[in-house]
Amino acid sequence: MPAIQHTVVDSPYDPLTLVAVDGVLSRLHMTGQRHRPPEETFGEPDPRPFGEVIRQLDAYFAGELTAFELPLNLIGTPFQLRVWEQLLRIPYGETRTYGELAEELGSPGASRAVGLANGKNPVGIIVPCHRVIGASGGLTGYGGGLDRKQRLLAFESGTAEPDALF
Repeated sequence: MPAIQHTVVDSPYDPLTLVAVDGVLSRLHMTGQRHRPPEETFGEPDPRPFGEVIRQLDAYFAGELTAFELPLNLIGTPFQLRVWEQLLRIPYGETRTYGELAEELGSPGASRAVGLANGKNPVGIIVPCHRVIGASGGLTGYGGGLDRKQRLLAFESGTAEPDALF
């Protein structure tokens, strides 16, 4: 049976719940997030597995870190895992459309499937699903809410100061 632990940390986007499976980050949940599983699945409260995750999140929110370097234990279908891996390749401050991601995955007709996989991303912010926009350039769905998505994109593009996120 895998060991599951969680901790809650403050962020400019309300508290974030971090969940580790066997000591490796597996999920990051925002308050009010779509597809947030029941809290009973978060395991025992224990901050020990999350020291480096918290350090990197703090550096990111301080504007000092543009790429996370963390081991992740992502659980999903093979297609979801491919989409989430592709999300990790979107540079800080840049965006891609669902169609562009589908093309990059070698499945140009799969933009809708990419969108569904993007919406099931279990580690928001760190796996930057907020960097995916609609074909017209507009903001589309985000499990953490469109307001958070807009604020994350503004922060990363340099049009919002970290303090303005609180």
